[in-house]
Amino acid sequence: MFLLAVQPIMVRVVEAKPVEGTSMAQLILTAIGVVGLSLLAAALLGGVLGGILIGVRQLRARYGFESATQIVQLFPAFPRKR
Repeated sequence: MFLLAVQPIMVRVVEAKPVEGTSMAQLILTAIGVVGLSLLAAALLGGVLGGILIGVRQLRARYGFESATQIVQLFPAFPRKR
């Protein structure tokens, strides 16, 4: 058999500083912050969209625009006779 010259491989092991772990308190505070931010964004978006809908309704009433939709009632306007 042929013998090949094998060169050694040098490996340098570098010890890194330990990474700080996330504590349970930090995890809970982060989760509460994300939920609070989501609720705030939903409230703001709901307020803006609600304001737009109210504004459109007031403009229609002011300028006399009638919509082509019919109002559907769940209960009749008069009671049934039994």
